[in-house]
Amino acid sequence: MEYISVAEAAKKWEISERSVRNYCACGRIPGAVLNGKTWQIPENAEKPARLNKKARTLLEILQEEKSMNLSGGIYHKIQIELTYNSNHIEGSRLTYDQTRYIFETNTVEGTVNVDDVVETANHFRCVDMVIDNANYPISEAFVKELHRTLKNGTSDSRKDWFAVGEYKKMANEVGGHETTAPKDVPIRMRQLIAEYNSKPQKSLEDILDFHYRFEKIHPFQDGNGRVGRLIMFKECLRCGVMPFIIGDEMKMFYYKGLEEWEHRRERLLKLCEQGQEEMREWVGRFGLVDR
Repeated sequence: MEYISVAEAAKKWEISERSVRNYCACGRIPGAVLNGKTWQIPENAEKPARLNKKARTLLEILQEEKSMNLSGGIYHKIQIELTYNSNHIEGSRLTYDQTRYIFETNTVEGTVNVDDVVETANHFRCVDMVIDNANYPISEAFVKELHRTLKNGTSDSRKDWFAVGEYKKMANEVGGHETTAPKDVPIRMRQLIAEYNSKPQKSLEDILDFHYRFEKIHPFQDGNGRVGRLIMFKECLRCGVMPFIIGDEMKMFYYKGLEEWEHRRERLLKLCEQGQEEMREWVGRFGLVDR
């Protein structure tokens, strides 16, 4: 059998080389074989029929790529981007490449803080939990499990007063502002989740309002920001809202947006809408759904 290259197939079918490689990786070109890192395509192979893109959601694509353990796809990119940026907002000192290297090889180079490495590996597992459980409503059990997974094995987990996977035992502040007292956290969280889940349809504004109220309660001793952003990502996937990642470089705008939320919602909304546009660019770039 004669074979042609990815570049030759792309020219023949008038599509991008990325699309050809994606067809190969998804098994949509019968007879295509991977020789080292190069796909070889049967010369007589026909261009795969275009899927009904609108029938596939981003969540379905993420679940598929996760189950395939597909390298280099949108799942791969979101894992690294969400983990790197969310951790950096909270002070992680790992570089983008170190974060990527942990995801891709389960190793790390250079002199690094152990907690940064552990929480990075844990955050990857949290993203998988978000994808696996995206279709279920928010529950206290899921929120606590995210926190338990994120903080498991860290130095905080070895402190008697630090409740991993449970609500805080000691009062704390965020940005110089008081948060909910430990004794009141359980009822406040139950009220927040019940009120949010009672809404039949959730918009971006509803998801951000939940996030604001969650961060104001600050239910855990530490890790609230990362858990809160993971929940936002999950709810966007569940509710058909384009998800977004808040970049570390936008940290101060994000904090300011949360601070002003009760009287000026447009600042945080605009920031997150910009993040949605970037996500649409990624999705379009990978040729998964229409831009």
